[in-house]
Amino acid sequence: MTIADQIQALGTLLANETAVLSANLTETVSAIDFTSGQRVEAGDLLVSLTSREQKAQLAEAQASVDDAERQLERARQLVDSRFVSAQEVDNLERERDIARARLRAVESRLADRLIRAPFDGVVGFREISVGTLLTPGTPVATLHDDSQMKLDFNVPEVHLSKIAPGQPVVATSRAYPDRRFTGEVAVVENQVDPVTRSVRVRAMLPNPEGLLRPGMLMAVQVASSEREALVIPEEALLPQGSQQFVMLIVEGTDGLVAEKRQVSIGERQPGQVEILEGIEAGQKVITHGNFRVQPGQTIQIKAEHAIGESAEAVLSEQSDQLPASSPADRR
Repeated sequence: MTIADQIQALGTLLANETAVLSANLTETVSAIDFTSGQRVEAGDLLVSLTSREQKAQLAEAQASVDDAERQLERARQLVDSRFVSAQEVDNLERERDIARARLRAVESRLADRLIRAPFDGVVGFREISVGTLLTPGTPVATLHDDSQMKLDFNVPEVHLSKIAPGQPVVATSRAYPDRRFTGEVAVVENQVDPVTRSVRVRAMLPNPEGLLRPGMLMAVQVASSEREALVIPEEALLPQGSQQFVMLIVEGTDGLVAEKRQVSIGERQPGQVEILEGIEAGQKVITHGNFRVQPGQTIQIKAEHAIGESAEAVLSEQSDQLPASSPADRR
């Protein structure tokens, strides 16, 4: 079957984008247009600062632009009749351009008094009230883009060759024990931490339901080195010290007999284990009662269950040397 090495780690969630909203000048809050926990879109007005003077300047600048454009239009109509020289038209065009520049400057100063959402997201707790004197750096609220989440975790440097962008990841959280969140590796840090000898990895997890929150702790599994492998049920193993054995079913002179075979194992998965050496695909191994079977003992297969190209056998022993087995033992 197809298996992969599982790299496990603990990671912390971060929002895709995070911004601490603040003003870039000192002014009093005149209006608040959001509530804590509200979802907003990019460009939505969140906070208005006092701007009476700037609005008056805006009206004055707009009037100047309108007047300059009217004078320029009249002058252009008189150029052909030579009542106005081309030089005067050029001067009026310059004055119009200056008036427009002053208008843009006033609009910019007015825009500085409006705090808008820089991107789509959800707003955190409101930190201000109407009448608060804001200064540069004073936090208004925190905005998180939680449409997808960044999951940062560290893996030992020995796994560095097994991690690459695009690999699938599965993450779980104690907050949602029945949910599995899938994503993929986005970035692998370009250096190894010389203290911990680990490398930082960032995965991206889609969050369409908004269940994941920044700061959550998640258990991460990364599948690497995907390959076709020979596997058997884990219960077929007979560990002896640092060695692993299985009871293999082979043809004997009097029928099927058990043969003890040493195997080399690889990756373990729930209920299954990879076999690197010792047996081949298609051979049968004893999975039930194998600890009571002796090498060379005659056996009779009662049931089989195939896994991929190999097979596991459930049997009852046929030996006068062993006590009779119960019906449960002969499953």
